[in-house]
Amino acid sequence: MSRAFVSVRDLRVSFGRGARLIHAVDGVSFDVAEGEVFGLVGESGCGKSTILRALSGLNPDWSGEATIAGRPVARTRDPAMARTVQMVFQDPYGSLHPKHTVETALMEPVRIHGLGDGPRRIERVLTEVGLSPAFRYRYPHQLSGGQRQRVAIARALILEPRVLLLDEPTSALDVSVQAEILNLLSDIRRTENLTYILVSHDFGVIAHMCDRVAVMNHGVILEELTVEALMQGRMRHAYTRELYEASAGYTRRLERSGEEADVAA
Repeated sequence: MSRAFVSVRDLRVSFGRGARLIHAVDGVSFDVAEGEVFGLVGESGCGKSTILRALSGLNPDWSGEATIAGRPVARTRDPAMARTVQMVFQDPYGSLHPKHTVETALMEPVRIHGLGDGPRRIERVLTEVGLSPAFRYRYPHQLSGGQRQRVAIARALILEPRVLLLDEPTSALDVSVQAEILNLLSDIRRTENLTYILVSHDFGVIAHMCDRVAVMNHGVILEELTVEALMQGRMRHAYTRELYEASAGYTRRLERSGEEADVAA
């Protein structure tokens, strides 16, 4: 692997005090190469999303060291780093303001960062995510879940970042739409040479998107492995195998449910 584009060392995030102290992230370290898709997988509450929130500047209360594109990640949100790193959230229904048009949502980061030619930028990113420029005049309630997530991705892309942090970007969507969004993200990464850190609990999503994956449990990374090794069952940790088998069973149940729905229709 080439020199690390994203480097995290001994990252620690805790919540609460005394007897209620919880070590959400407990000494996590990993590297991500430029252009790579690196996955963080594990059960809910294992610390995956907390890592993304620390790297994005949404949670300033962390210790350790992190660098992105050779620059240290500060505890307080840095405008220059915000242009380098953007985040796509899990819930497309909650990440867009219900009273703001798509144009308003996309223009806001352009104005905050003092960038020019906002209309051209909006048209470009909408086209990039597969929406016509006419969508700029719509409100969130006029969009499907998949369209809302495309707008959320467009909002992240409008600042022309180099890294996208993807927090379960398809888990709130219908199964039929999930593949469309994953394929879109794959195409954008190749076109823009972006680096992704993708959080998921679904090994199917990880296998579709990622080059390497770190398996987390109780705030620590149990092991890192390539997706090829994962799919061939060459994991070292028993927890990884149990999680993989459970995810595979869940995916098969979803597929059967979809087939049954097609037959009923």
